[in-house]
Amino acid sequence: MEFENKILSREIQQYLYESGLTVGTAESCTGGRIAESIIAVPGASTYFKGGIVSYTNEIKENLLGVSHKLLEEKTAVCEEVAIAMVKGAIKALNVDMAISATGIAGPGGGTQEIPVGTIWLACGNAEDIITLKLEEDFGRDINLAIATNKALQMFLKFLEEHIEKKHPNENEENKA
Repeated sequence: MEFENKILSREIQQYLYESGLTVGTAESCTGGRIAESIIAVPGASTYFKGGIVSYTNEIKENLLGVSHKLLEEKTAVCEEVAIAMVKGAIKALNVDMAISATGIAGPGGGTQEIPVGTIWLACGNAEDIITLKLEEDFGRDINLAIATNKALQMFLKFLEEHIEKKHPNENEENKA
């Protein structure tokens, strides 16, 4: 999956490298893995500004501006928090787009309502945010690998729908 993540990161780069648009991450359960995948491609500093690993609710509130009331009422593992994390990262990191992940990777921490393997992913810009819920438990390491991979896939899909792709070796039309 690491090789596939590099391919996805290269595809992401083709959309962002010359566009002038920037991205950041707000990660809870994935602990920086999404950011690590994005920067695996040389030149990522052109469009990747940084990431916030918000492993606790305190950090989600203080750095990302996630509502305390929302965290209390819905827990950190919900679609609304994933969306709030994207919005908070866009503001805190001063980026055009962000990717977020929040969930329970395991092996413990799950409940009957929110079992281990439940991970919410979100990405987008200030106007449009898409989400994805993962619900299967394959063990901590695989859960985190799948979440990272799915987050990159989701972000690439978002870019495909919102940005014209730039090809790094694309030459201007031949002039006669």
